[in-house]
Amino acid sequence: MDYEQIEKYVKERLSEKRFIHSKGVAKRAVELARIYGEDEEKARLIGIAHDIAKEIPKEEALKYAIENEIEFDEIEKNEPGLWHSKIGADIVEKRFGFSKDMKQAVLYHTTGNVNMNTMDKIVYIADKTEENRTNRDLVIAREVSNQNLDKGLLLVAKRTIEYSLAKNSLIHPDTISLMNHIIMNNQNIN
Repeated sequence: MDYEQIEKYVKERLSEKRFIHSKGVAKRAVELARIYGEDEEKARLIGIAHDIAKEIPKEEALKYAIENEIEFDEIEKNEPGLWHSKIGADIVEKRFGFSKDMKQAVLYHTTGNVNMNTMDKIVYIADKTEENRTNRDLVIAREVSNQNLDKGLLLVAKRTIEYSLAKNSLIHPDTISLMNHIIMNNQNIN
């Protein structure tokens, strides 16, 4: 499928606000892909499709997960807002023919993961720093991620944890592990 077909499919399934966000993520992912030497078209496709399952009603999402043998860990079972990454990764592979690497970027875009490759990091950061996100911390993360991908990743992961704490939401251990991994492997990150 080409970008226009995927964009049309996404637009039909998301609210206007979420669709605008997805277009912003696609644009931001292309910017970061250009900076870090990744495939810009892949970044664009992943960006527009990353939230394809975000607005599926809970009951329908659970049914989809069961029918497609998608398993949730204990945190995910208690935090349905995290389901869309796994369901979305399944959808983009089956419906759009996304490669394993492209599917992985959709899978990791919400919680992050210590095994993220450059494209995964780009999509994770793009999701949180696209132009429609105006939080001051995210604007700073946008600027930092243009200079250093891991520093940007760390700022975004920290902001994600702070946001979850403020909402009294569960924090997925992959996000905490990602933060620790970045700090441990980048001596001069701060």
